Parts: sequence; C-alpha cells; structure tokens
Amino acid sequence: MAETFQYGSLKNEVVTIPPGRGQPPYQHGGQPAPSAVGQIQWMAPPPSIPGCPPGLEYLTQLDQILVHQQVELFEAFTGIETQNRYQIKNALGQQVFFAFEESELCMRLCCGPGRGFTMHVVNNLNQEVLRMVRPFQCCSGCCWCAGSCDHCSRTIAIESPPGQPIGHVRQRGSSWKAHYEILDANMDPVLKIRGPCWFCQGVCCTCDVDFKVLSLDEDHEVGNITKQWAGFAKECFTKADNFGIQFPMDLDVKMKATLLGALILIEFMFYEQKKNKNNRY
Repeated sequence: MAETFQYGSLKNEVVTIPPGRGQPPYQHGGQPAPSAVGQIQWMAPPPSIPGCPPGLEYLTQLDQILVHQQVELFEAFTGIETQNRYQIKNALGQQVFFAFEESELCMRLCCGPGRGFTMHVVNNLNQEVLRMVRPFQCCSGCCWCAGSCDHCSRTIAIESPPGQPIGHVRQRGSSWKAHYEILDANMDPVLKIRGPCWFCQGVCCTCDVDFKVLSLDEDHEVGNITKQWAGFAKECFTKADNFGIQFPMDLDVKMKATLLGALILIEFMFYEQKKNKNNRY
C-alpha cells in the first residue's frame, strides 16, 4: 500500500509516495517527475548516524555537491513560469537528492523570481528529508536596504525533518556585492557569504561566478558556491542553471544543508530572471 504523509505546504495537500527503492522522485498527486524517468544512478544510502537529522547522512560523506536545474520545455517555449526542479549530485555524478518547488501559479506569474515557495527535497526512497521555505516578501531584496531591517532582507528557512528548523539564510546590506549570513536554528550567525560585483554570464563571459563562504571574522574561506557555465544553448535559451558547492568534509551537516538553501536563494535572486534581463544585475 502506498504511504501518504502531510506536507504542511501552501496548498496543504497530501502527497502519495509509492514504496520501493530506486524509484524516481514523485511530484504532487503521485506523478513521477519527468526529469527522473529513465536510468538514474543514485548514491548508496549511508547508515544512520546519531544526532544527524534522518536522511542527511549522505551529506556527512560529501565535500562537494552539484546542483543541476532541470530544463522545462513548456516554460522555454511559452515563457510561462513553471515550478523549478533540481537534481542534486555528488562529485561522481550520482544523484543524492531531488528537489522540486511548490508554489502558486498566480505567485509565479505575478511575482516571478520574487515569489514565495516551498522547496521539497526527497531522497532515493522518495522520502522528504529536507524542506526549504522562502516567504513572499514585498519590497525586499535591495542590497542597500537589506541591512536596515529584516523586512527588507530576502530569507529562506531550512528544515529537517520538515517542520524542524536547522538553519536560516538572510540577506545582509551592502553597497553592491551580494552579502548573506548563514544562521543556525537559534538565528545565531555561523558563516558569511560574499558574492562578486558582477553576476552575469554570456557568450563573451563564460567563466564561473563564485560566492565565497567565509568565517564570521572573514579571515578564512570555508567553502564556495559557484554558478557554473552550462553551455551556450542552455544558458541562452532556458533558465536552467548549474551550480556547485564546496565545503569541508567535517562541516556540521546542518550547515551543509543550510548552504544548499543559500544556493537556492542565490539562484532565485540572481539567475531566475529571464535571460535577456540578467544584465540589470
């Protein structure tokens, strides 16, 4: 019998998760994600670790994560915003998690990349192990105003298991560069992220864009979030992006998951725009 559980999501839907190892991730209503149909090599599940949120044991074995956004053909041909989906892989190309967005159609059409959403992250057993919640925040996101009050800062909350906060990402004020704080479950700062002045990529600028993960005193570089060049066709005709994260192997698994949430927030703030509008950033 299929297992059901309650997402606590925008629509308060019940999602049906068929049992069985190695099946592709499922979207709402129990339908398989189109990107997951076919052969997918999944990372072998590690044993349970005391004190580690269930399902995040994979991250204890990783010092690098690759995040590949799926190409949405309907969106590419019609320009109508669809819900984003991401494959999350290790350095060997083995899939570790699959993430899919839940948001309202009206929110996507009217607010675009500024929309609120819930990002569900499932493992190879189709169990939700991580949830990222970004609230809709009107009149937020300006780098000059983000430090003046929390309402002006873009944020995202990371939960594991769903409903249990383990970290937060908060935009901070800056004169031009992207600044973020990585916070723990108690909203205490743990790490900082510093982005470059120029975020865009194009035919004449195919280099990777780095967002440095720093210690609180900014004296040590702890890791890196990188927007990778995905190729001419993908970059110019779709909004599907490739990212990578590097961090120490012994970094707290909750902070690794929070950095994954930071990647999603950066992707929406700077790379979810239509390609012909990216240059305004």
